[in-house]
Amino acid sequence: MNPPGSSGQHPLVQNQTVTEGRTAIMTCRVEYNDQTSLQWSNPTQQTLFFGNKKALRDNRIELVRASWSELTISISEITLADEGMYTCSLFTMPVKTAKAYLTVLGVPEKPEIDGLTKPALEGDEITLTCMTHGSKPAANLRWFRNEKEIKGAKEVNASGKTFTVTSSLQLLVDRDDDGAAYTCKVDHVALLQTPQQTTEVLEVHYAPRVLITQSLTFPQEGQYLKLECVSKGNPSPDPVLWTKDGGELPDLERMIVQGRELTFSALNKTDNGTYRCVASNHLGTSSAEYILYVYDPNAMGQRGPDHALIGGVVAVVVFVTLCLIIFLGRYLARHKGTYLTNEAKGADDAPDADTAIINAEGNTHAEGKKEYFI
Repeated sequence: MNPPGSSGQHPLVQNQTVTEGRTAIMTCRVEYNDQTSLQWSNPTQQTLFFGNKKALRDNRIELVRASWSELTISISEITLADEGMYTCSLFTMPVKTAKAYLTVLGVPEKPEIDGLTKPALEGDEITLTCMTHGSKPAANLRWFRNEKEIKGAKEVNASGKTFTVTSSLQLLVDRDDDGAAYTCKVDHVALLQTPQQTTEVLEVHYAPRVLITQSLTFPQEGQYLKLECVSKGNPSPDPVLWTKDGGELPDLERMIVQGRELTFSALNKTDNGTYRCVASNHLGTSSAEYILYVYDPNAMGQRGPDHALIGGVVAVVVFVTLCLIIFLGRYLARHKGTYLTNEAKGADDAPDADTAIINAEGNTHAEGKKEYFI
């Protein structure tokens, strides 16, 4: 805002910032005017309004208010070409002027995401590129994966008065990216109320992985058992193949295959064996195995196998181990006593323990001989 002059006759204006496509209001006031006309001129010095009289044939420009103390006009459907320095003139002698700069914000276009291959394969390296045109000043682009922000590489290029902004995102695709939503959002001062964004959902194809779940922990004769082949792959590996011990299922009346499930209506000992589930798609094959052992219900307690029998076996092993330790201890103690006794017998004349034992044994024989000759 320009301060009034010392005479009190000086036009007062303010800079304006308007978003492209909207309406700009340009106001010029004077604190004191002796019935001198006010005038608005555009950046090319064309007169827009002189007092209440329109001077430029432009349907977008209209008079809002005209008096000796104020001249206010509006410019609708603002374009980037309307940006520049506007002049308000007060026709005194000499003419007094004030200048207001009209800044026009360029609205960025809705962003576009390129580089998305559908479907992508697990292990592929792809680059997603987000681009927006027409921003002024340059917009900012932000990436989100399932609403969590991730960082991309930004590049800005000027195109006349506006900017083209690009952001790239490099991905090493894995199966966890299947169904992930990648969103590119534009941040800009002209989009505070209506942010622009684009979302693409990534589709990833990958080889299956398989595991088998069972409905019983300790299957018994006569019980119903369900095995489920849980396989995950894209495309979906349907159907799956069930085999027993490397061959076909032997009893299709009791062993029923429905989709991914293998059910046994009534188990018996002949069902024992290794069951395999195989799942395939165009990217690969995966399998899982389940070893079935059918327990005799007469040998099973309410809680499963006979834990008392297992505890008894453990107790026997502990008892035998203790007996061996006691026996070994007594054996070592007995031999140690003999060694000390023999050592004492020959200790009087021996320089060490081994010589004492030898002397003791020798003395025994010597005394025997002495008694014989006597």
